[in-house]
Amino acid sequence: MSDLVKLPKSAVFGAANGVMFMTFFGALWASIGIVGSHELGAPWLLVLSGIVTLVLLIGAITLFGKARNMNHAVTPEGKEHWQKINKKFGLIFGLEGVAILIASIICNLINHFELFFPIMAIIVGIHFFPLAQLFRENFYYGTGVVLCILGTITFFLPMNATIGSVSLIATSTFIGFGSALTLWATGLRIWVTILKQLK
Repeated sequence: MSDLVKLPKSAVFGAANGVMFMTFFGALWASIGIVGSHELGAPWLLVLSGIVTLVLLIGAITLFGKARNMNHAVTPEGKEHWQKINKKFGLIFGLEGVAILIASIICNLINHFELFFPIMAIIVGIHFFPLAQLFRENFYYGTGVVLCILGTITFFLPMNATIGSVSLIATSTFIGFGSALTLWATGLRIWVTILKQLK
């Protein structure tokens, strides 16, 4: 987000939204991992997930607060620039949602819903590539690559596994926690980057 310093107020609002997105969807993926892991690691996986979610949520709220306290004037050109970015972001996010919906329908129709989560991870990963270009944030390329790799690896994992006396859904556990950690790391990166720029 190298150009965000030119429009601090808009930048911080955008970053706060980004951290919020990463927090929410990271928690969603973590819940998939927790459900798949059954009793393995209980209740600590749930507690850890809750702590990370709370910390990042505080980060997002902090950035929203900082943005509201800014009085930087935005030029008409700057306002138009961010309106275009927001429209493009909305389009990318919308296409991602449609792709996930289509994947869900197809997986149900062919009676292979176990394929849905890795496919969803790949779709989410792909959507980070245009976001990286849109926000000029190279870190998003890494997020996209990691999610695509996690999704691809999941296709080759056995669906079920047993660790000790616990029978778990290996694919859901792997893709759930892997994707959650990736999104949380991205949210933390956004938060820390903006805080440094505000100093």
